[in-house]
Amino acid sequence: MEINGTQSWEQNERVEEESGSNSEIETEFMKSNEIEKSKIGIMRAFVEAQDPSSKQVDDLTIRRFLRARDLDIENASTLFLKYLSWRHSFVPNGSISPSEIPNEIAQNKLFMQGVDKTGRPIVLVFGARHKQAKLDDFKRFVTYCLDKICYRMPSGQEKFTSIADLEGWGYSNSDIRGYLAALSILQDCYPERLGKLFIVHVPYVFMTAWKMVYPFIDKKTQKKIVFVENKKLKSTLLSEIDESQLPVTYGGKMQLVPIQDC
Repeated sequence: MEINGTQSWEQNERVEEESGSNSEIETEFMKSNEIEKSKIGIMRAFVEAQDPSSKQVDDLTIRRFLRARDLDIENASTLFLKYLSWRHSFVPNGSISPSEIPNEIAQNKLFMQGVDKTGRPIVLVFGARHKQAKLDDFKRFVTYCLDKICYRMPSGQEKFTSIADLEGWGYSNSDIRGYLAALSILQDCYPERLGKLFIVHVPYVFMTAWKMVYPFIDKKTQKKIVFVENKKLKSTLLSEIDESQLPVTYGGKMQLVPIQDC
């Protein structure tokens, strides 16, 4: 009886400790939420005074810009106002039409289908299908794709998972200006949208281009990038994506859907 009593007492102690730990986590989470809500309100008041069109933007967008700048209101506001200015000038009609970027669409290089295990939509990019052309056309294509991805985001989600497949990639596909432009748009205009990026089938020659682009990737984005070895490709993807949602290209069951058809 004493042994059982001791075990029961120890178990109760553990339960109380775990309960206390969970309570502390919940308290910290609530404090963090309150801090974010307060800063969202302060930032909204500031940016609306600078640009009245800010009133059309929801709190989740404001929060993403804040998180991208570690909740620094001044830096987040600067980034956000710069984004609004870019949006007004680069997307004056509110959206990019496929008819504006026929050559980029024809390359059939970006697809969106399925969700990962956290519910994030999956975007697949074939790097070897990209051909360097007019920079502004490519920037419009990137904007068109990111707008599509965000518009099709499942309820409760803010981020997407991407697979960049570089099989067959060569120097003819290398487009440093285009890569840097796409990176700038993603980081500065769609912050906290990328959840994770798997780079697969990486040829050795790609690393030359990577070394030129990497210094421009911010630390938050760097942590989201995973280079996958060929021998671990399917197992790595299956650890994040159910087979039913994995693109057929990697042994899954999900058929590819071109971004323009989403």
